[in-house]
Amino acid sequence: MGKLTGQVAVVTGASRGIGQAIAELFAAEGASVVCAARTLEEGGHQLEGSLARTVANIKAAGGKAVAVVADVSTEAECLRLIDEARAAFGPIDILVNNAALNFYIPTKDYPTNRWVRAFAVNVHGPFILSKAVLPDMIAKGAGAIVNISSGAAIGPGRGPYADQTARGGVLYGATKAALERFTQGLAQEVAQYGNITVAAVSPSQVVPTPGTVFHKLVSGMDDPKGEPPSMMARAALLLASEGAAKVNGRVTYSQQILREFGWIDSAKGRGVDITGSGYSQV
Repeated sequence: MGKLTGQVAVVTGASRGIGQAIAELFAAEGASVVCAARTLEEGGHQLEGSLARTVANIKAAGGKAVAVVADVSTEAECLRLIDEARAAFGPIDILVNNAALNFYIPTKDYPTNRWVRAFAVNVHGPFILSKAVLPDMIAKGAGAIVNISSGAAIGPGRGPYADQTARGGVLYGATKAALERFTQGLAQEVAQYGNITVAAVSPSQVVPTPGTVFHKLVSGMDDPKGEPPSMMARAALLLASEGAAKVNGRVTYSQQILREFGWIDSAKGRGVDITGSGYSQV
């Protein structure tokens, strides 16, 4: 039996990158996975990857999965996603809020509509989806919500600033900091209901994905300074399977949590030899 046998998982942003890796690993561990994103078929987005490919990979490996095209920036689409997930496999045991949006634009130039849309995807979507699945988890007294955060949540600290380069990451960092605060607040609220975990995990090192390559955060998919998507997938699996008594309310980093629980022998990066966000330290 796998770690998630018999469970139903919803993974957003599952068409490529970290979300794809999580969906495929969860299915390999026995979960029935609802893969959600906006791109159904290859060529439907400027970046490589699609829900069709992720679901095909899962089924080829003997797993169970369905694709649901959804825009998690709107409440109606979030609620439809959860309705379709239940119709496909039943009550939801695990939610992974991985879908994210950013435009690397300095704040003084940031279009307000893009700012608002990014907050809708990165913060409002996880709230709406979490609210939608919590009745299933509360009824069972068990479940897991895993929010995918980012090292961008770590701010530059107070000035003066020797580095005054505007890299356009203010919006993304602000949304991820909000997601981490939401994570711990919700974790406290659901603690009364039993074995329900709400946790957040960020990569210890930048993960080469079609998105990070496009934004030039890594030099390519084989950048030696990065960590493979499988590292984040395993960290998400750990948080979804270890039980609330051990991980509820954790804001952590992939290699940090994997080493702490003995899933890997050595670790580096954020949370290990680089200080993590304030929420990871409380």
